[in-house]
Amino acid sequence: MAQRAKLKTSARISRSNAQMTCTLNDAQVFKTLETLHGNARSDWLPMLKYAPQAIWGLLRGQSMMKALTPEMLKDAYIPVSPEQGRYLYSMAVSTNARRIVEFGSSFGIGTIYLAAAAKDTGGHVITTEIEPNKCAATQENLDRAGLGKYATMRKGDALETLQDVDPDVDLVFLDGWKDLYNGVLDVLLPKLKSGAIVIGDNINLSEGKEYFARVSASNSGFITTALNRNTSISVFVDQQGEPS
Repeated sequence: MAQRAKLKTSARISRSNAQMTCTLNDAQVFKTLETLHGNARSDWLPMLKYAPQAIWGLLRGQSMMKALTPEMLKDAYIPVSPEQGRYLYSMAVSTNARRIVEFGSSFGIGTIYLAAAAKDTGGHVITTEIEPNKCAATQENLDRAGLGKYATMRKGDALETLQDVDPDVDLVFLDGWKDLYNGVLDVLLPKLKSGAIVIGDNINLSEGKEYFARVSASNSGFITTALNRNTSISVFVDQQGEPS
């Protein structure tokens, strides 16, 4: 009887330890995200300012990434949606991702979802952004959400700022300038853990399509699926495309 009682107690403790706290439900995190998503609804204002230049560039055969610059969009959130954010959180938590890299923080909305996951997995996020105004805003918003210590902001060109990322990266979110996706992937490729997840946003844009073609190719080293017209998910198998 005593032995059975001990086993039941042990089982209850195990079940209790298995119950994970979801940081997205934290009041401070929820309120910060609610405010930022609300602010992002006014994105059409900074976008409208440079719409003529973007249209003129497109008419001349330029891509959106060539017609605009990060400085032009320094006041635009260009955020992940709440649904995308919850997906990022879910992917990071379900894979127990501890080393997370984000390319293109903008105002830090996606970063907050990833940092919430990092808090719950005991991990950390490295994010990078080239526009100084957005770097400062990302850090401020992370701190406002109470997640500042779970993410490190690196300011500058991602092709340089991500060079010294430690190996065994579990999850990568590509959401910066689309014509740099392949270059950033080249930088991170030697650091990816087998089974690492790489999520690419805006694969419907021309440069995003180039990235998607690469990770979808035979022997790319990835197993890739388009979740919808905008987003892809790739699982890293190895450099030769063979399971390790």
